[in-house]
Amino acid sequence: MSGPQELGLRLQGITKVYPGVVALKDVSLNISAGEVVGLIGENGAGKSTMMKILGGVITPTDGSISIDGKLYRGLTVAESQAAGIAFVHQELNTLDNLDVAANVFLGREKTCGRWRLIDRKAMRDAVQPLLDRVGAQFGPDMPVAALSLAEQQLLEIAKALSMDARLVIMDEPTSSLTISETNNLLKVIADLKAQGIAVVFISHRLSEVEECVDRIVVLRDGRIAGRLARDEISNDAMIRLMIGRDLKSLYTPPEAPPGEALLSVREVRTQAKPANAANFELRRGEILGVAGLIGAGRTELAEAIFGAGGKLSGEVRVNGAPLDADSPADAIRAGLYLVPEDRKRTGLILEFPICENVTMANLRSCLRNGIVSRSRQIEVSEEQRSRLSIKTPDVRNAAQAMSGGNQQKVVLAKWLSMDPNVIIFDEPTRGIDVGSKSEIYKLMRALADRGVGVMMISSDMEEVIGVSDRIVVMRDGGISGELQRSDFSEHNILTLAVGKALEEA
Repeated sequence: MSGPQELGLRLQGITKVYPGVVALKDVSLNISAGEVVGLIGENGAGKSTMMKILGGVITPTDGSISIDGKLYRGLTVAESQAAGIAFVHQELNTLDNLDVAANVFLGREKTCGRWRLIDRKAMRDAVQPLLDRVGAQFGPDMPVAALSLAEQQLLEIAKALSMDARLVIMDEPTSSLTISETNNLLKVIADLKAQGIAVVFISHRLSEVEECVDRIVVLRDGRIAGRLARDEISNDAMIRLMIGRDLKSLYTPPEAPPGEALLSVREVRTQAKPANAANFELRRGEILGVAGLIGAGRTELAEAIFGAGGKLSGEVRVNGAPLDADSPADAIRAGLYLVPEDRKRTGLILEFPICENVTMANLRSCLRNGIVSRSRQIEVSEEQRSRLSIKTPDVRNAAQAMSGGNQQKVVLAKWLSMDPNVIIFDEPTRGIDVGSKSEIYKLMRALADRGVGVMMISSDMEEVIGVSDRIVVMRDGGISGELQRSDFSEHNILTLAVGKALEEA
């Protein structure tokens, strides 16, 4: 059996320099038809820069790109699309005010008649097979505003497939997907490969990388740190090349047994899931994992507790005192903070400088004679930048200029610059590399050992099992079960998540 044919795409000596930062240095890469190439590296390693160069968004400082024998100093967006390069971005690029079909064919609308009116039926008919192909449970007419993050991710994949691509670049495509949706996506990738379509698969979920790729290219600090052939790929080998060292086990036991209840949730019902009430306690010094399938109501419950809306009934207590949170400001005054799932929409103001985002929730600490002191904002932000290893040349830069993982660290920095009693992490490591994940896990444990109550919502089984001291599982807005550490397993979590008792299973 012969190997894959050359796709005709070759990067040679690609370098990209920004003021004060070398994003890429002498990177070379060939991509062949019908192969799946894993591209991995920590946040800030240069992956996003390389993808922007391939997409024609930015031009390299040095090096060349060859497509089908034609040499380019840099691509335009039109040249990239004409070459058959399509993207599935980590940060969703959907338009909420349009339906699914309109998003898929945005800028490429199908028309009919002498007046070239938009042919909505033709668009719907073309989109439905693509949705079937990615296993979507929604139709072409569904408003995007009604889709969950996971469903919007599937929409992005369907959009890429609609472009007759020769190369599909997937940047963290499974970050918002359930296990079944992830397995379905891996089947889609295998189908693309069988059709001779190349795939560049970027993911921090190394088990998925190991499962689906033919070879791996590892970036570290803007350079290629190594390459792994199919028979050389292992979790340890990938991590060693990515961060230059081995990682310890995820779980670190607490320094002391958990104490009294810091957060008590009693009979709380949300507007999104009114049928069932949630009841649980979070104790001082513990990390409580909250598991469940996407759509179980975990995020809605966290927002209701935080006063961000959606609470129908029930009681929340912090440190034994009732919390009637009509707004996040009430929760913040009680020392209860939320790191939200969607950092772009609810965690940051992307156009604002990093230092303003970090100090936004606690501007009082930056006042000098009643006026916000920029020097104090910068000082606080520099402390958090060092503490969380945030990669940026200047905390006065806009948050939108950072990678997704570093944006997430800025969201964390906002709350860690204050003094939490309880902190809720909603998908805290979504889109974050393994090295930074390890840092955040250590940070969670350090907070818990300081006496903070840490509640972590996660769809990553390895994470929720490997980091939590205790797990509660949600289903349809309620708590379907609780697991002590000795009972942790994927099987037990999924059993409770689908509404069965462990004894039944």
